[in-house]
Amino acid sequence: MSLFKKVQSLFGSAPDVSSPAPQKPVASSDAETPVPGKKVEPQGGGLEGVRHIVAVGSGKGGVGKSTITLNLALALAAQGLKVGVLDADVYGPSQQHLTNAPRPELSGEDRLIPPEYEGVKIISVAMFSNVNQAQVLRGPMATQLLRQFLTQVNWGDLDYLLIDLPPGTGDIQLSLAQMAPLSGAVLITTPQEMSIIDVRKAVSMFKTLNVPMLGVIENMSYFICDSCDKKHYIFRKGGGARLAAELGLPLLAEIPLDPRVVETSDEGKAVMVSMPSSDAAREFTKAAKTISDGLALQQKSGDGGLGYFLLEWK
Repeated sequence: MSLFKKVQSLFGSAPDVSSPAPQKPVASSDAETPVPGKKVEPQGGGLEGVRHIVAVGSGKGGVGKSTITLNLALALAAQGLKVGVLDADVYGPSQQHLTNAPRPELSGEDRLIPPEYEGVKIISVAMFSNVNQAQVLRGPMATQLLRQFLTQVNWGDLDYLLIDLPPGTGDIQLSLAQMAPLSGAVLITTPQEMSIIDVRKAVSMFKTLNVPMLGVIENMSYFICDSCDKKHYIFRKGGGARLAAELGLPLLAEIPLDPRVVETSDEGKAVMVSMPSSDAAREFTKAAKTISDGLALQQKSGDGGLGYFLLEWK
């Protein structure tokens, strides 16, 4: 059975959104559940041409992680780099909505050709299911799906593959760290302590999995109203900077709270495309440059250890 049909068998054929199909009962899966210390060997070879795989995580939902992942990818692409985005949030995928990307094409029996948005390759579970359809999957089945998206998608030659992680510190994150050679992780938070508490849990997870952390992005940092130029710190001030200092990591960006970002994202137009001269776009560009410079330093060091040390303590 082809990969396309395998994925469709999990979610159905994605009929018209006005009449979503009923869910099929989920059967048990033979997919292997990763355990700490056990290397899960990926099947296939979709990652041979990918130089850097970077996870984007927060430990929680609602911080704008998917929007940041897409705009970071576009900012990296604007540097002339080849970039892809894998939406690993199986239960609440967002990348298809943010890009209006079509379903992937099938190449042979076991490879998918990912669609592109502004030159960035995208793959998401949402491309195979109805927009109103819940992804009712047990952990091993979600793990198997992630394995297929990593290794049976024809990613081609990429400088960066960004992984949009789901909330939490569970099966998907553990599986990803064991199935893919991660170059590092970017941490997303909003300024208030309630968000930072969960990000610290993600930090603990990445340390346990020996994944280097590349920096912190603070989203919804401040708001500038139409009638003044003053910054209003709706969710408190400086939480991202304090977290970065606590971890010895760079603060990559402080993304403002801009209603236009919400509006254009809902229309499937990323801020890097719709408002390239905005404050938010400039922050994404700055973050992408710091990430690419840091990983270039890491690669220059050989095994990555010295590069991470210099990036963390510079």
